[in-house]
This record gives sequence, C-alpha cells and structure tokens, in this order.
Amino acid sequence: MKPTPDLHSHSTASDGTLSPTALVQRAASAGVELLALTDHDTTDGLSEASLAANRMGIHLIPGVEISVTWGNRTIHVVGLNLDATDGVLQEGLGRLMEFRAWRAEEIGRRLAKRGIEGAYEGAKALSNGKLIGRTHFARFLVSRGLAADTGEVFKRFLISGKPGHVSGHWATLEEAVTWIRGAGGQAVIAHPARYKQTRTRMQALLGEFRELGGVGVEVVSGSHSRDDAFTFARHAREQHLMASAGSDYHGPENPSVELGRLARLPDGCLPIWHDWPEMAAPVPELRAAAG
Repeated sequence: MKPTPDLHSHSTASDGTLSPTALVQRAASAGVELLALTDHDTTDGLSEASLAANRMGIHLIPGVEISVTWGNRTIHVVGLNLDATDGVLQEGLGRLMEFRAWRAEEIGRRLAKRGIEGAYEGAKALSNGKLIGRTHFARFLVSRGLAADTGEVFKRFLISGKPGHVSGHWATLEEAVTWIRGAGGQAVIAHPARYKQTRTRMQALLGEFRELGGVGVEVVSGSHSRDDAFTFARHAREQHLMASAGSDYHGPENPSVELGRLARLPDGCLPIWHDWPEMAAPVPELRAAAG
C-alpha cells in the first residue's frame, strides 16, 4: 500500500490556524502519510513541520503557495519538493511579504474609513505578526459580529468593489515558475476551478504555464467538486500536465475541508508523485523508520 498524499496545506506560518507541529499531528491522525506544507508566500513553517514529521513517521514535502497576477487577476502556484534555502526563491518571497505587510495596513485604513475601527490590529492579533492576510481580517470581522462566517466577510468587505478591497500586485507567472524550478521544485496550478475562467482562458493559462516550465495542476482539491475533478483531469491530459491532489486545509474551523479525505484522482491522470522516492516506501516501513 502506497502512502496517502495531501499536497496543499497551511499553518500559522501564513493563514492557517494550526501550528506546523499541530498540522502534522492532525495529518498523521487522519492517515496522511505524505504531507506538503504550502504556506502563502513563505517557507517559515517548514523547519518546525519537518521535525514534527520525523517524530510522527510521515513524509513532509517542502512547499510554498506563491501569489501570482495573471490576466488582471490573482492565481496561486504551488511549489513542491523545493529547496527552501534557495536564495532567489527567498528574495522573491521577501518581496511578496513586503507587499503583504503594506496591503494589510491599507485594508485596515480602508475599513476604518467605513467605520470599522481596529481591523488591522485585530487581524494582526489573529496572525503570527509577520504575515497578515485577508483571512485574518475575515476572522476578526466575524468575531465582531459583522458577518456570519468568513465567506460572507469576503463578499461584503474584501472582494473587488467592496470597502476593504486592495488590488494585489504579485509575482508574474514566469517569476513564480522560475523561482520554484530554480529551487529544484515542481510548479503546480492550485485549485483552478476557483478562478472561474472560460475554457479558452483556462487553456491559455495552462498552456502558458506549461511553456514556462510548470508541470502540474491540482485536479483534486478541497474546493473542487467531483465534476471539477473530471474537468481538470481532462485539462491536465490535454495540456500534458501531471495531476496533483491537495485539501488546501487551513484549520478545523472549516469542517468541509479536512485532511485525509481527498478523493482519488480520476482515471487517466499521471500523478505528480508517480516517480517520487517517498511513494516507494510501504507505510509500515515508513512508520517503523520514524521510531
């Protein structure tokens, strides 16, 4: 029996609610033997997660989820099996983190103009203090009773045309793929169904991504329906891309997205992990090696 992979997850190093250690522990309890930590625009949680994974007897795949501007909208590119110490990668992520810091302050200023005081301070208190994302603002506004859940916050306050919206100025698609490849990793388009692109636009995105050196697309995702999985399995085959699978887990607050519950890839997909050495180790041997 081969290890069960989940190749997209988040910790408190970005906008998840579990520490890297707690995330790995939950993954192990859920039966995940191959976990990728892919925090937004940072690799800060990888060292702690690696130590926990060694203790728990599961494989940790070092990763990151890079914010990209393509076609006047934000998309995300996951990097898997990369060297987090790569200087060019870290320089690029550093620029994105600088923008994130400014954006968080600007969101706070814009919400204050609409009578919502203390949003920046509240979001910062819910974060690690270094990366303050829109999800932290959403959780704060829910705690203030201004919305029933984080999804409502985004619709009322944070998307384009709403009071707290700030346009993203992220990496280009070429930069993101180049950083990941330069660090020895594999670049994957994350949760593509969320981008609401026409078939023609999605083909253009995936085609450009492949030409730049991207190798995979998330076919199975915590935010994908069964139909989405079959749609992107077809896109993957047509574009000669490998298929990935990841929950995009952020924490137990969203019970609809959980570690260890991913559906199988549709038939005909080439899994991105098909030649990874980690997949060759039977689970019992892996557990025993972890002591």
